[in-house]
Formats: sequence, C-alpha cells, structure tokens
Amino acid sequence: MSDHDGQPSNRLRKELPAELPPARPPAADVPSSDTPAGDVPEGDRSASAGLTGRDRLFAGLWPPRLTRAQLIVALLLFGLGFGLAVQVASNSESDGALRGARQEDLVRILDELDDRTQRLEDEKQGLEKQRDELENSSDQAEEARRQTLEKERQLGILAGTVAAQGPGITVTIEDTKGAVEADMLLDAIQELRAAGAEAIQVNGVRVVAGTYLTDSDKSVSVDGNKINAPYRFQVIGKPQDLEPALNIPGGVVQTLEKEQATVTVEQSSKIVVDALRAAERPDYARSSSQ
Repeated sequence: MSDHDGQPSNRLRKELPAELPPARPPAADVPSSDTPAGDVPEGDRSASAGLTGRDRLFAGLWPPRLTRAQLIVALLLFGLGFGLAVQVASNSESDGALRGARQEDLVRILDELDDRTQRLEDEKQGLEKQRDELENSSDQAEEARRQTLEKERQLGILAGTVAAQGPGITVTIEDTKGAVEADMLLDAIQELRAAGAEAIQVNGVRVVAGTYLTDSDKSVSVDGNKINAPYRFQVIGKPQDLEPALNIPGGVVQTLEKEQATVTVEQSSKIVVDALRAAERPDYARSSSQ
C-alpha cells in the first residue's frame, strides 16, 4: 500500500525493522590437512571435540598418531600373548597324551622317573666329590692316578672282566612246562638294567653290553652258552629298586606267571658275580695315544 504520492504508507514503514540483523558468525575454523594433529591450537581442540568421524578424517585428525613408545609396548604385548597361546597349546597336547593312559602305566612312569632322577642325582654328587678331591688334594697327580685305577676297575666290572660283589637280589625262575623263552629272559635283563643293575650273571654266564639270548631246543642260549631251567639271576644293585622293577603291573613276573612259571626274588646284602668274560682285543680300533 502507498500513499497517493507513491511513498510507502506509515503502517508498512512501522512493520519493517529499523536495520537488518547482523550476519551469522562463521563456524570455528577446522584445521586444514596441512596442519599436524599434534599442533592443533588449544582453542581448536575444543572446537574439534564435537566433530563427527568423517569431519575428523577430512580434518586430518584421524587416524591418531602413535608414539614410538606406544608402538614398542604394543609389539611386546603381542609377543607375550602369542607365547602364552603356544604354551597353553603344548600343555594341552601333553595332558591329552597322558589322560588316556591306565593308572598302572602312570604309576610305573612316575616310579621310573623318580628312580632315574635319584640315580642322576647320585652320579652328580659323585662327580662333585671327585672334583673336590682333585682340587683339595695336596698331591693331585697321585689322586688322579688313584681315580684312574678306580675308573678302570669300574669299567672292568661293566665289561665283565673283573669279579664284583655287593648288595642286590637273586631271581630264580622255575619252568616246569618249558614255556619260558629267550625274549622273556631278555625282558628281565632289560628291566634290571633300567632299574640300576651294575652286574648280572645268569646260570654262570656273565651278562655284558653285547649279550644276546636265543632259543635253543626248548632251552635258552646266552652268548652261545646253553642254559637250562631253573634260570638263576644274580644281580648287584640297590635291592629296593631292583625288586619293584620286576613286580610292576604287567611286568616280568606277571608275564612269566601267565606261562605257569614260578618266580622268586630274594634280597641280599652280599651278591657275588664272579663269572668272567675274556677281554677281547679290537681288530681295528686303537688308542689315540699310541
């Protein structure tokens, strides 16, 4: 509406505001991609707190930068976790292997481990004693000669060229049915050796490292020497270890009894093993000192 002279009416003039409202201030400046995230000013950090993930990506605030220390810690934690996983898997496999074993087998395994551990400990103490004697002896040369002779005697016992005596057991196997075979007697020898037997003879034949047993016309031959029942083992060693080794469940005694053989085991404080083997000179091997 206008007055007759073309000017706006007073009513319209009153409805129009005296002046336009000021323009909306611009939003807080977002740091450009050229500015490192770590160099964002303090005021800009508070402004960027309300940005979305897309805004942060375009603004250069994502991904966050890792320091060298944080990267090293992450690698160490990863290695530790991987090692723990491998250890757990290994333990699970070992547990699974033993979980299916019979109780008798587990008892036998534990007994053998205890016996072997004790023998190794005894051997360790013996070697430490020899070392101390060599270090403390006033005449080390004489002590060395004495130990050499002692070692020679021990090797002679193992080779069967020297008689021996000491505590041990006597094993007698009565075989009225003729059912005992060479492999059964060999099992007995192996069980005694595993239990710590140091010297063995069977019916007057010395058992050494190379001993072999064969069946021979309803009897048994030891290194070519024919022997007949009853089979008598004279064994030097710790009686408390030797006898249980033969009587374990499913062991030598039970196997022989299934064949209707009779087995008796007697412990003694003195067993004499006096069957000797002739020392054989090797054909080719010579001492390196010659």
